[in-house]
Amino acid sequence: MAKQKAEPKTNAMRILEEKGIAFTMQSYECKEFEDGTQVADALGLPHEKVYKTLVCQGAGKGYFVFVIPIDEELDLKKAARSVGEKNVEMIHVKDLKDVTGYVRGGCTSIGMKKPYPVRIEESAILLDDMYVSAGRIGCQINLAPEDLKEANGGEWADLIRG
Repeated sequence: MAKQKAEPKTNAMRILEEKGIAFTMQSYECKEFEDGTQVADALGLPHEKVYKTLVCQGAGKGYFVFVIPIDEELDLKKAARSVGEKNVEMIHVKDLKDVTGYVRGGCTSIGMKKPYPVRIEESAILLDDMYVSAGRIGCQINLAPEDLKEANGGEWADLIRG
């Protein structure tokens, strides 16, 4: 019987293990970027439990990370207020890897190149568990919202339009 090749661990997975945070990993076939909706559908996950990681730059040139549900849109004014900035703007996709160490579709708030302020949409508190990128395209991790907050040093905030 052939041994199944183990998925290599991502930086995010190593950090979760070091902190003793329980998580499960799910992988899916993916050759290039897919948005969160496509990922959720590929894995048969409820959209309200799958979150995306967005990176913005503030007026003071600092970077900020926002974790919101895949079907929602980031309210830039709320996001800016949550981090004490006058305004924030999404960074260009071409800058994502240099800033975070992650590529589009594989960006997670856990284990970025540098520790940036993280805000997680406060409605996640109501969930038993949630899914975020594991730090690689084709790989998601499932964990409790409080555990994500502990792992990324984030804070809860009202971030979405509506």
